[in-house]
Amino acid sequence: MNDQTPTGDEHGALGDAEYAEFMELAAEEGFDLEEVEGDIAAAGHGPLPVLAVVGRPNVGKSTLVNRIIGRREAVVEDKPGVTRDRVTYEADWNGRRFKVVDTGGWEQDVLGIDASVAMQAEFAIEAADAVVFVVDAKVGATDTDEAVVKLLRRAGKPVVLVANKVDGPSGEADAAMLWSLGLGEPHPISALHGRGTGDMLDAALKALPEAPAQTFGAAVGGPRRIALIGRPNVGKSSLLNKVAGEERVVVNELAGTTRDPVDEMIELGGKTWKFVDTAGIRRRVHLQEGADYYASLRTAAAVEKAEVAVVLIDASESISVQDQRIITMAVEAGRALVIAYNKWDTLDEERRFYLEREIERDLVQIPWAMRVNVSARTGRHMEKLVPAIETALAGWETRIPTGRLNAFLGEIVASHPHPIRGGKQPRILFGTQAGTRPPRFVLFASGFLEAGYRRFIERRLREEFGFEGTPVHISVRVREKRSKKK
Repeated sequence: MNDQTPTGDEHGALGDAEYAEFMELAAEEGFDLEEVEGDIAAAGHGPLPVLAVVGRPNVGKSTLVNRIIGRREAVVEDKPGVTRDRVTYEADWNGRRFKVVDTGGWEQDVLGIDASVAMQAEFAIEAADAVVFVVDAKVGATDTDEAVVKLLRRAGKPVVLVANKVDGPSGEADAAMLWSLGLGEPHPISALHGRGTGDMLDAALKALPEAPAQTFGAAVGGPRRIALIGRPNVGKSSLLNKVAGEERVVVNELAGTTRDPVDEMIELGGKTWKFVDTAGIRRRVHLQEGADYYASLRTAAAVEKAEVAVVLIDASESISVQDQRIITMAVEAGRALVIAYNKWDTLDEERRFYLEREIERDLVQIPWAMRVNVSARTGRHMEKLVPAIETALAGWETRIPTGRLNAFLGEIVASHPHPIRGGKQPRILFGTQAGTRPPRFVLFASGFLEAGYRRFIERRLREEFGFEGTPVHISVRVREKRSKKK
């Protein structure tokens, strides 16, 4: 660390005086101040920059994503088109954190390979701050690669060109042939063996902004951004049309035919909101897997751009795994959350009873989410949508002063101490809220805090301070006594 006092940005949401007071507390408890400073900076980050990995099927995108995130999370199989569902991951390289969008390699001839690759790349590029374009060096540049290059040029995002499957010096010449794509220097790598990936990541991080260009509500009073998400055919377009009071979005049964404008400015409850619509992906049986995959890519793109996710669920049907996955996507992205149960007006007493049971069982992790019951078709209860969104945003931006938080933590430790484990009783020593949007807390403790106790702390935080409609992140740092340091 340098000798200068860090700026407010570097120590999360803490003001200078509060930061100084907090560091004094940390020093008294014997924490390493440089580490504490790093912990607060890590927890206090705003939205992370997004890196998209695009390219033809089977060029090794998922293998590269696993290499970047350092674990085997993306599905890897030696046949094209197996990546499904989860598309964004958090990664860290040389102390810089960012998100990776894995576009997998969905290959089906239904749309024609060029169309499907272009479509997949388009959604990913839309969400990204920079792009890693992967080409198979052994095969060389194909027509499909050329089509993706055109897309990248149009989008104007920074691009890092990667020549994959270069396992040794002999492959370097193949990689050099890719200068012909006109995207600058090709970075020869082997995603499988890790060769060259470090240099490639250095180049990718140079292309990424420190923080995304997307600063939420940067213009004071600028319209808040809402992503309307949900599985295909759940009524997103109908809801948007109803909210707008006119037919803004084409409702079409063909998969992937609607290319809606990305953002819709809509007056609602006396305010202008920016709706990022994700409608337009429709199912047809033979397109189902691909359409669902694009729906999740497009949902990820919309969620990255939004501050609030409004998840639309068809209340007349059982809550599906896909519904739960979409909610998880919004929660993991750290967005404020409103769940809108559509077609509520069509439910009889029995279905309402069972729906409540399903919500208790399947959505038990998010009792804090705002909930509204609406009808996209008739417009019933639409007036409840804005207050729910506003409450969720207020929770998302709530900040607790460090003094008040520590008084609250002191009460908890006194009234509900952590269970004794192995003859020791870990204690929360002090904590601070390092960031908002969503609220992020760092707790410093004398020992490991069990997951159940962390959940208890979160529940009590919510009871005390609200945080309605927003995820709350709690990270725990265990004290390392300075004497142990080398």
